[in-house]
Amino acid sequence: MSSSFSLQQRLLVRTLGAVLVVWMLTAAYVWVEAQHEVDELLDAHLAQSAALLVVQQNATPDDDEPLPDAPTLHKYAHRVAYQVFHEDKLVMHSPNVAHTPMARHTQGFETRTLADGQSWRIFAATGRDADVQIYVAERVDSRNEILGAVLRGFWPPLVIALPLLLMGLWWNVRAGFQPLQRLRQILLKRDTHTLSPVTLTDTPQEVQPLLDALNDLFDRLAQRMEIERRFTADAAHELRTPIAAIRAQAQVALSAATDDPVREQALQATLAGCDRASRLVEQLLTLARMEGPQDLAFEPFRLDQLAQHIMADLTPEALRRHQQLELLAPTAVTVNGQATLWHVLLRNLLDNALRHSPDGAKARLQVRVLENGHIEVTVEDSGPGISPENRARLGERFFRVLGTAATGSGLGWSIVRHVALLQHIRVALGTSADLGGLRVTLHYPASKGE
Repeated sequence: MSSSFSLQQRLLVRTLGAVLVVWMLTAAYVWVEAQHEVDELLDAHLAQSAALLVVQQNATPDDDEPLPDAPTLHKYAHRVAYQVFHEDKLVMHSPNVAHTPMARHTQGFETRTLADGQSWRIFAATGRDADVQIYVAERVDSRNEILGAVLRGFWPPLVIALPLLLMGLWWNVRAGFQPLQRLRQILLKRDTHTLSPVTLTDTPQEVQPLLDALNDLFDRLAQRMEIERRFTADAAHELRTPIAAIRAQAQVALSAATDDPVREQALQATLAGCDRASRLVEQLLTLARMEGPQDLAFEPFRLDQLAQHIMADLTPEALRRHQQLELLAPTAVTVNGQATLWHVLLRNLLDNALRHSPDGAKARLQVRVLENGHIEVTVEDSGPGISPENRARLGERFFRVLGTAATGSGLGWSIVRHVALLQHIRVALGTSADLGGLRVTLHYPASKGE
């Protein structure tokens, strides 16, 4: 069926087609059954007529004088014929048959064409003394005319009923689709910014799941828009702060003398503000890319080698602050996942550990393969740690622990949580028993990536 047809039209056409098919099958069945019943009835009449003739002939006085032909009393009399033989001699017959036996058999029904070229239904019966032979016949076309008359009387009501049936189907289908039409009108009249639930009165059971799914979509869109609104506001606020600081320090540098230490200090603060703004923008872009469509194809890669590369990248900054970086990992640890996302995850964890720890602190990354084949990665430091109350809020965008001297936007943990969700990684927070600072444990069921 063409796609240009509406759902209402499709339902109407298919329903009408089904009704027509059922009607035709029913008509065929009625025709066959009527033909069978007519044949049975008329055959019974033939048999009964033969029986009467047998009784009559048996009661006739025994003489050799043939009986006269029966008179024609009805206009259809020529379509009915009979013969009575007594001792193989035709003693009585209708005027429309020859003097030879109509049937080849002496008992039962037979259909054959006679000398007049017509097909006859013949019933043969034998008298009580077997010296009487009766043949009663009826033209087959008479039976067909009866069936034709029945069909002619049966067809007009059905022809009249079909348009009425079509109108009834059209009205009922149209009425059944009214809730969808009302839903369409409601959606067309809604403002693009309106995401409140849609309500319909007398909603059919078939439409209710669609309405529920639509309202659920509106609810999720509203939540998403609220998140994006808050994110945009928070991002603007966070970006405004370093930009304002850069501007202030630049003004200080402009007003200071060329060799003034204040000028040098202002320029250093300007560079720090630029670094902070650059890092904030980088994290925002990373988070935006991860929240877009993701190709979650898992591929095997060496986790130990990835950890070594991250350690090498962070070593210069750690040496500048006299911090120690330690890697504990087997010689070869292969996992199925996305190496890029794992790199973002581990780098953010190690970067947070270094930035929130004082100069001379120690940070450690350990990779272990458990007995069940799962991977456990821990990142711990000797910093001040995080209280259990603040641990619960880690991952909220732009949340920072108060009282810390380290700069940051609070987006690092949002990135960590998002990557863990995409990679099916379970994250647990605690206190390092060895170093005393924050301990982050990553549990990765390798089977998820297989």
